[in-house]
Amino acid sequence: MAGLNNPLHEICNKQLEGIILIRSVLLQGIMFFLVFQGTSFFRETSMLAKATELTQEAIILPTLMGKSLAIKSQGKKTVVYFFAPWCQICHLSISNLQAIYQSNKNIDIIAIALDYNDVSEIEAFSQQHEIGFAIALGNEKVKQAFNVTAYPSYYVLNEQNTITGRSMGYSSELGLYLRAL
Repeated sequence: MAGLNNPLHEICNKQLEGIILIRSVLLQGIMFFLVFQGTSFFRETSMLAKATELTQEAIILPTLMGKSLAIKSQGKKTVVYFFAPWCQICHLSISNLQAIYQSNKNIDIIAIALDYNDVSEIEAFSQQHEIGFAIALGNEKVKQAFNVTAYPSYYVLNEQNTITGRSMGYSSELGLYLRAL
């Protein structure tokens, strides 16, 4: 009789081990999420505050195409995205920005390259990711004006040129879209 209970006991133990493993993984995931959100919150405190109105004279920058671009909203929601061509997270997240650009004509995208050595780095970045929106060539003045301390960083501007969203680090397509609403 004791031999019959043994396989059942083993099955129950394996199921219990599986439940404990799932619980452990879920708890670790929740802890990671909370630490990530907390870290993001503290990093973003160095950025310009939400509801900041960009009333100063618009900053005009040259683009890769040789035109000039004003860093401000042109009457619709605008994502101002700061990146560096050497930034691996920028390489991962730029396709999400491209997807937003292609799928939503009510949102403008202004990408600003910073901390690069040569324009050819930005051209290679643009070609590698098949970027369809204009890329402005930023400088230290722009970096300081927008308090950019890490890459990628971005601000969402409303139609009145007021910051309604901001973030630093990787953002999914959905995350970018929701912040730009």
